[in-house]
Amino acid sequence: MSNSEVQVGYLVKQAQSLLRLRMESALRPHSLTVSQYSCLHRLRREPGISAAGLARATFMTRQSMNSMLQQLLDRGLVERPARPDSGRALPTALTAAGTDLLSAAQAEVDRVEESMLSGLSQSDLIALTRGLNACVKALEG
Repeated sequence: MSNSEVQVGYLVKQAQSLLRLRMESALRPHSLTVSQYSCLHRLRREPGISAAGLARATFMTRQSMNSMLQQLLDRGLVERPARPDSGRALPTALTAAGTDLLSAAQAEVDRVEESMLSGLSQSDLIALTRGLNACVKALEG
C-alpha cells in the first residue's frame, strides 16, 4: 500500500476531531471546554507558568489565553497576583476549587481516552506512541 492510499494524516485528523468531540461532551457537565481543561491540566503540571507559556503549551494565541484566563479567574479556578514579583509575567496557579474541578474532569477525560484505546493491545499502544512521537519529531524539523 502506498502512502497516498493510507492517508495517515487524514486518520490522525479524524481521530483528533473525534477525541475533541468526545472530550467536549465529557467536560460539558463540568462547564469546561477542552481548551479550559488543557489550561487547568498544564497549570497542575507547571504551577506559576506565565500566560504566554500557557498559550504555547495549549496551542492557543496569547490573546485567546488571556481571555480564557479571565474566565477561569472569574470562576475562582485560577489565581494570579495583582502585579508580578519580577519582570512582566503574571504567574498563574490553580486554586483549591480549580484543583477539585480538574480532578473530577480528569476522571472523565481518562474514560474517553480509555475508550479510544480500548481496541489496542499493549504492544499496539507502544507502537502507536512511538510512531506518533516520530511523526511529531519529523514535522518539527
